[in-house]
Amino acid sequence: MVFFESSGRVAGWLVCLAALGGCASQGVLDKAAALHTPVPRPGGLHFSPQDKAKWEAVSLPGKLRTSFKLDHHDHRHAVQAHAQSSASLLRQRVNVPPEKLGRLQFEWQVDNLIAGADLGDRDRSDSPVRLILAFDGDRSRFSAKNAMLSDLTEALTGEPLPYATLMYVWSNQRPVDSVIVNARTDRVRKWVVESGAARLKQWLLYQRDVRADFEKAFGEAPGPLVGIAIMTDADNTRSNVRAWYGDIHLD
Repeated sequence: MVFFESSGRVAGWLVCLAALGGCASQGVLDKAAALHTPVPRPGGLHFSPQDKAKWEAVSLPGKLRTSFKLDHHDHRHAVQAHAQSSASLLRQRVNVPPEKLGRLQFEWQVDNLIAGADLGDRDRSDSPVRLILAFDGDRSRFSAKNAMLSDLTEALTGEPLPYATLMYVWSNQRPVDSVIVNARTDRVRKWVVESGAARLKQWLLYQRDVRADFEKAFGEAPGPLVGIAIMTDADNTRSNVRAWYGDIHLD
């Protein structure tokens, strides 16, 4: 049974994905560490797959919905995502001031790569897993193109385009730690944290420095974090992919 139902409202801070078609604590931890669920520090934010009431399911215009459901996979609780020529996401709204941005920990497991996918090609830009961070900021700095896109997004959804969106992704072939600028808007940037098939079918645990990653990706300091989401998509390549997401910690 599909666990998460559609919210009935498209999220403005990610509608652009459908409408337009030197870091500290970075990288994946060692295999031994990945066997254990990370423990958040006091005062941090904990996003658990068990907290179904906190997740908002978001459909994208004209796209089939990816199936998300609770699962117990390889001895841990997780959200299973199964994309069949589909694209949708689960998100939580947050409000984290930039001075509070710190360490991000997340874990996932991917069953298979998506043949033919290329995150740098807008017609093949699928990924088996994405962790998405949306930030607010000064939209007066938008280019004319991005300002028009933000206005269109707000007219369609009631929410403006996020000032910036940073995604952590798994690529077929792009080098780890490369940053891919979205082909349709430079306000979306994808940071490759895993590449290739060598580490499929195993739980992987990552630590990131959100502020350092944002500054490297966008060349400026981040604004407030306003949303966090997970997304598995295979709509562009008309493919089938399955993945699992574990707990997410931000502290």
